Amino acid sequence: MPKLKTKSGAKKRFRFTGTGKAKISPAFKRHNLRKRSQKMKRQARGMEVAHESDQKKIHDMMPYAKRR
Repeated sequence: MPKLKTKSGAKKRFRFTGTGKAKISPAFKRHNLRKRSQKMKRQARGMEVAHESDQKKIHDMMPYAKRR
């Protein structure tokens, strides 16, 4: 059986929790931050767990990632 490749774009964008859920960085935090409210910028710090409907797609792009 051949090895499966991980999508190189996915490995740069996602990490996984100890229980196997995908963590993502919030959107709209790259540029034009002067337009954004302070509340939005503050809440977009760090990482957040991806939505449940996206978890399977992320795991398909990263076949050797941790799953539980």
